Amino acid sequence: MKEILFLRKLPLFEQLSEEEIAEIASLLVIKEYDKGSNLFWEKEEGNELYIIQSGAVKIYRQEEGREIILTVFHAHDYFGEMALFGDQSVRSASASTLDKTKVFILRRVHFLELLQKKPDIFIKILNTTLERLRKANELIADLAFNSANSRVARLLFRLSEEQTGQYVIPLKLTHHQIADMTATTRETVTKILSDMQNRGIIQIIRKQITITDPEELKACASLE
Repeated sequence: MKEILFLRKLPLFEQLSEEEIAEIASLLVIKEYDKGSNLFWEKEEGNELYIIQSGAVKIYRQEEGREIILTVFHAHDYFGEMALFGDQSVRSASASTLDKTKVFILRRVHFLELLQKKPDIFIKILNTTLERLRKANELIADLAFNSANSRVARLLFRLSEEQTGQYVIPLKLTHHQIADMTATTRETVTKILSDMQNRGIIQIIRKQITITDPEELKACASLE
């Protein structure tokens, strides 16, 4: 079953046995969304975990009339896992697609039925979820304590993927979107990216960002 092969690669299920992964795979529902589709809204009740098979999804909040993008997820990422635990779970942010996207959906009611039969699955997934929470706290610290230049550099690192020996940002983000993800302004992002290009740290061709000097970008991100 292709779902089993896909799930086996996900960090969320890395501690599960083959039998446990097969059990979860049997519960999944596949759904496709067009670009710009909303998956759920902030403050609405959540009952589902989403796993991206292909495409991209932004997680965002509305703050004083401005959209703040918290993160962008790609293929093999997952989100909404907190909806699987507890008696009630209200979404802390909204989610919408940035490209045509296909997702696997795991509904809470089916997940809880599985846990009644195999409670060990809960502990294994909880350990992975806590690690993800730790990384979210690091992101909050980035926004609170680092300069705009450092925040943009760190964002590029987080979004980059290695492709044929190069580090590339898979999504073609606008300067406005990058600003929303780093709690800064579009004008500031434009200035920072232009400076990085002039210094040979990144290359931008038709909105595709490639990291050409990872070590220097690391220095900009204050990661050394």
